[in-house]
Amino acid sequence: MAIKSFQYKRFRNIGVLTVFAVYFLILVGGIVRSTGSGMGCPDWPKCFGSWVPPTDVSQLPDDYLEVYKQQRIEKNQKLAGYLDGLGFEKVSATIFSHPSQYIETEFNVTKTWIEYINRLVGALIGIFIFLTVVYSIPYLKEDKPVFYLSLISFLLVGFQGWLGSIVVSTNLLPVTITIHMALALVIVAMLQYAVARANKDQVLTGYSFSPKLNLLLWSLALLTFGQILIGTQVREEVDLISFTMGGAERASWVDNLGTSFYIHRSFSILLAALHIYVALLLYRLQNRQIRILTHVMLALVGAEIVIGIIMAYFAIPPVLQPLHLTFAALLFGVQFQLLIVYYYASRKAKTPQVVVHN
Repeated sequence: MAIKSFQYKRFRNIGVLTVFAVYFLILVGGIVRSTGSGMGCPDWPKCFGSWVPPTDVSQLPDDYLEVYKQQRIEKNQKLAGYLDGLGFEKVSATIFSHPSQYIETEFNVTKTWIEYINRLVGALIGIFIFLTVVYSIPYLKEDKPVFYLSLISFLLVGFQGWLGSIVVSTNLLPVTITIHMALALVIVAMLQYAVARANKDQVLTGYSFSPKLNLLLWSLALLTFGQILIGTQVREEVDLISFTMGGAERASWVDNLGTSFYIHRSFSILLAALHIYVALLLYRLQNRQIRILTHVMLALVGAEIVIGIIMAYFAIPPVLQPLHLTFAALLFGVQFQLLIVYYYASRKAKTPQVVVHN
């Protein structure tokens, strides 16, 4: 039984909406980091013990700093115990002994509401992904991977929410932030593939498959994924320097960065050259969809280079930090979309298929 047209369109529309919503969440998360609002709500899933956060410190008890710090410590002790039981003693020791978890965060209404909006967007995306799973059910008979990819993405979002609570309880422990970012990219890639797989009959064809180009596309995506994680570590160093210097002397922050920054900066040159080379190969294919994606890919690479230079030489302007992260995530998404389109277009070239949605 073929998937009906309205069922196909419904899944495609909610899937595309969810993918863009995840990228928007990455942007909002970047704003949270650049404004120092990550601990705007010291507990999770509530914010200062309420589903609607306070608007003034007078609404909180006098000892609120100690209360929420103790709650975080107790949660970390439980987590450390679970990790010990699983044989991850070193990881649990790192979590429990890290000095940042004892830092008390004073109430700031602006930062609280920035973090609260971040959580609301995350909850909305959870609803979108749930609908994606529901609307993918018809594919159980036609194309099971579409349903299972949607379902796994939904389960991973639940895990991502729990991981977010760990990020809060450990007071933004660096390793948890990196894992949080990596998982977000994995989720969006899975959703992209589910939507593209359901839409594969719309892919244009006209050339044969090249193992070399396929390998280069995979290399670009994986190297960009790694570059984003290194960038996340650089951002963690920036946050630490900012905290140590009390947010002052911003122009000297770059000079105080460690090895991760220089690896990140040098690796970007190699990645830029590789992008140009792959783009030249992609343009030769004379495929409209791939050409458009390649245009976007190069535009994002150019934007990332310009933003990176400005950040390095002009005291890391706060407004550019979330854009740098969001454009990097979008670049990874475009690369992954190129991989998918190239794969299905080459398969279609070998064995033309027509899928009719009744």
